[in-house]
Amino acid sequence: MEIYQLKVTLNHIKPPIWRRVEVPVDVKLGKLHRILQAAMGWTDIHLHAFRIGNECYGVPDPDFPSDTKNERNIRLDSVAQQGDRFFYDYDFGDGWEHEIKVEKILPAETAVHYPRCVDGKRACPPEDCGGPPGYEYLLEALADPEHEEHDSMIEWIGGEFDPEVFDVEKVNQALWRMR
Repeated sequence: MEIYQLKVTLNHIKPPIWRRVEVPVDVKLGKLHRILQAAMGWTDIHLHAFRIGNECYGVPDPDFPSDTKNERNIRLDSVAQQGDRFFYDYDFGDGWEHEIKVEKILPAETAVHYPRCVDGKRACPPEDCGGPPGYEYLLEALADPEHEEHDSMIEWIGGEFDPEVFDVEKVNQALWRMR
């Protein structure tokens, strides 16, 4: 079995929020969606889509016809190869755009559970914070105790939030439970 090493970067955020994950080359896009949710720290409460080349993959809605192809039947290695870049959009209202690069093709290690996260930086933004501009505003309010919305943002976030924290072991525990 071969493995794709993917670098997933959340676009329009500085400093960058990213993850490096390893997945079987034959993973279906529907499962890759769940892997990305766990790796980034999202909670899978919004719509999503993959944009690969000129195609869009996701969960087609029969009530809203579109050109979206069903992600459940599409293997990653049939649409992306080493060096390719594609996009994963999550929460169309907030507009979270992730760029995914297929960095390497590796041989699978026999004692390793895949998928796995091997590296990353910074915490995932909270759901429904308003996309990149809303996240920037949230961080400003949280960092300044004198900010007019500091207390309400602390309450909304449910306590403390450290944007610099990333826990690869926590991500891998979530990925392990996917099995």
